[in-house]
Amino acid sequence: MTPQFKYSTISHPQDIQQLARILEQCFIMSSGDSEVYIKRIGTENFRVIRQAEQVIGGLAILTLGQWWGGESVPMSGIAAVGIAPEYRGTGAAIALIQNLIKELYTQEVPISVLYPATQRLYRKAGYEQGGSFCVWEIPTDSIQVRNQPLPFQPVDASNYQVFYEVYQQQAKLTHGYLDRNPGIWEGLIKPDNQETVYGYLIGTKDQPQGYIIFNQLSAEEDSILRVRDWVILTEDAAQSFWSFVANHRSQIKKVRWKSSVIDSLTLLLPEQTAKILVCDRWMLRIIDLVKALEMRGYPAGIEAELHLEVKDDLLTDNNGKFILFVANGRGEVTKGGKGELEIDIRGLAPLYTSLFTPYHLQLTGKLQATKTALLAATQIFTGDSPWMSNFF
Repeated sequence: MTPQFKYSTISHPQDIQQLARILEQCFIMSSGDSEVYIKRIGTENFRVIRQAEQVIGGLAILTLGQWWGGESVPMSGIAAVGIAPEYRGTGAAIALIQNLIKELYTQEVPISVLYPATQRLYRKAGYEQGGSFCVWEIPTDSIQVRNQPLPFQPVDASNYQVFYEVYQQQAKLTHGYLDRNPGIWEGLIKPDNQETVYGYLIGTKDQPQGYIIFNQLSAEEDSILRVRDWVILTEDAAQSFWSFVANHRSQIKKVRWKSSVIDSLTLLLPEQTAKILVCDRWMLRIIDLVKALEMRGYPAGIEAELHLEVKDDLLTDNNGKFILFVANGRGEVTKGGKGELEIDIRGLAPLYTSLFTPYHLQLTGKLQATKTALLAATQIFTGDSPWMSNFF
């Protein structure tokens, strides 16, 4: 770290005030909102960067999990990264992020995920694109799905426990989904301004086949049903979901929901009237290479061995040759091997998440591999396009 900067936890009340002012300016927040946010996340989960004892920036660490191959891998989500404007361009931001990564490694955290305001900064620290966050939109009167085989049961949306088990069933099957903490859940069910948040279980309360959490808003000349969260576990639930939102067409002009770049729900629509409104990519960094590879799940029914040679300029223990052996849906890592697939820690991120195939990563210079290693990597890291429905 550059000697002029000091990385630390929040230690004094004035630290909170200084960081709050920085975050409000960085994220165009109203006065006082940042202190509320800091207290909600917990001051112990913030880190700051100082110069001459003055707080000049900081970030939040969210303790989460992320589902990969049917296994929840412990993950640190990074949020609210902000540097005071007068200190931008001084190296404070990269010092903050690099020190964070070193701290996470000492805590044996396998992976870290964030939403970048700028990719350049985080790429310098070893992050790379890992998956997508997309918002879809459809005119309500174009849905044209009338069949609703399942009933909808209204529930109190402020009690997220009623949705938790249903969510977990979908999450473990969805590449990149969060294993949510209470803070993420509370953000989903907390109303914005004076809006009302509605919650419905799809099916019976004893055996729900999905759920929908939404609010309704007016935007310019449009009235919008905004789906905050959804789970669909069966074909009947999918049909019922579309029928339910279509039944709002007399008052609601558009429906918005979060989904993957490739959204299977749209297969039920008569025409291609659903469009992607927003599509961003979040970034992932491998913090502890061995733990990251061993804790995730892999496709069942394959047995393969991949000889890696990894380069990590920041965390030296991630450097060198490793053998990843996969069988029965699990991975085991040992040091050594032939190093047949050469990759740096950045390139490893989209390989790990299956955002891009090994072939395309080689085509763009993110890895170099023999034909044997390329085939093994393709078998091991095959998966659906990774995405998540939460922004943090």
